[in-house]
Order: sequence, then C-alpha cells, then structure tokens
Amino acid sequence: MIENKKMRIAIFEDNQKFRESLEFTIVTTADMELCGSFEDTNRLEQKIAALLPDVVLMDINIPGKNGIEAAKEIKAKFPAVHVCMQTVFDDDDKIFASLCNGASGYILKNTEPAKLLQAIREVAAGGSFFTPSVAKKVLNFFSLQPMHSEYIQLTEKEKEVLKHLVDGLSYKMIADKINLSFHTIHSHIKNIYDKLHVNSKGEAVAKAIRNKLV
Repeated sequence: MIENKKMRIAIFEDNQKFRESLEFTIVTTADMELCGSFEDTNRLEQKIAALLPDVVLMDINIPGKNGIEAAKEIKAKFPAVHVCMQTVFDDDDKIFASLCNGASGYILKNTEPAKLLQAIREVAAGGSFFTPSVAKKVLNFFSLQPMHSEYIQLTEKEKEVLKHLVDGLSYKMIADKINLSFHTIHSHIKNIYDKLHVNSKGEAVAKAIRNKLV
C-alpha cells in the first residue's frame, strides 16, 4: 500500500514568535510537511519555484511585497499552489482584495490550531476556508447586492487606479506607481466611487470583483 503524500506547507510571516508557533503546529501534524518558512517575500518567485508547496500561509502585512500582491504573483505563476491569508484584522478592504487576487482562504491569527489545520486541508483540497467573522462579511456583502448587471463605464486611467486599489495599495503608493500626484489620484478615486455608487474602499474593491471591472 502506497503511503499518502504529505501536504507541503510554506509559511511567510515576519513575527518570529507567531512564525515559530505555526512551524510547530505544522511539523507536529502527521499529514503535513513544513517545506519552508520565511520572514519576508523577497525573491518570492525563486522560493516558490524551489519548494513547490501545496499551501502557502501568507501574512498580509509582511516586508517585501505585501501579502495581497504576493498572493497575486503566486497564483499567476504557480496556479496549482493554494494561498491562505493570515491577518490580525477582518478588514473589508483586505478580504475582498485577497479574494480578487486568488487567495483560497482568509483566517485570523487568533484562530485555534485545530481550525488552522482544517483551513489548510480544505484549501489544499481545492476548497475555500474563512474565519466565521470573515465568511459572514463576504456573504452579507454579496447577499445585499442587486442581482441585475450594471453598466459601469470607467476611463482607462480609472480602471488602472481601481486595479491598484484591488491590489491593496494605498493612495500614496498608487500615486508613486503611476507617477501622478496624490491630489490627482484622490480625484480619480472620487470619480470611481461616484460611478460605482459606493462610499468606501472596501465597497469599491468588492464591486470591482463582482462586476469583473479589473
């Protein structure tokens, strides 16, 4: 009888104490193997290519590329690798940005080890897992949206700005990235909010996902 293959898990977490706690949880679990553990996302593509993990546990606020941008790069270049985001806060903006960029799970760092392992197994199997408070936010948001399709016409520059919002960038980061002033970016975002009929970044990101605007 052939032994079942262990799930290969890679950890990206800059908090040493929490990272060591995750490492202990993985190495003491019979059906999992810790294949890598890192404090930043530098040389991300090379690390993933060398390890080929089944699941990546990704901190959202990590040095190097932030976790949301890292998830996007992983899914673009290694579609078979599943990404589970970990964070301290169930922040609407980050939840929807993570989903848009290919994350299969979104769990809070205070999640008990048994639930963390459940999340890893479900994500590795091709499913999704969300901390209950996060799942509730996602379900509530989409259940409140009208089912009819909307015609939303954004300029190319507005689409570019919206895409960067979805990627989790701040107004200042967007301004630096596309070489425009902070004031101009603020003006673009005001126009985007008006056209999408939303009042917050979280709503804008979620509507962009739902309507496939980016």
